[in-house]
Amino acid sequence: MTARVLKGSKQEIADTVVRMSGDVREVIVFVEEPGEVAAEGCGEDVFAEMERFMVRVGGADYSREAMYSRAEGE
Repeated sequence: MTARVLKGSKQEIADTVVRMSGDVREVIVFVEEPGEVAAEGCGEDVFAEMERFMVRVGGADYSREAMYSRAEGE
């Protein structure tokens, strides 16, 4: 399974999904309401509802700093 980020208008995104080979089983959609401030930079955790699908391993450091820093031996 591969993850893809599709950007564009509603129609462009729909057309891209239709042309994809294989089965599309799940989609995450961000809907910006008219007059609403974009979620970017507002501090809202847009992935909070996905928490139950995330894998957590005991003893792993999931901080942003740890994710983007080289580990020993890399």
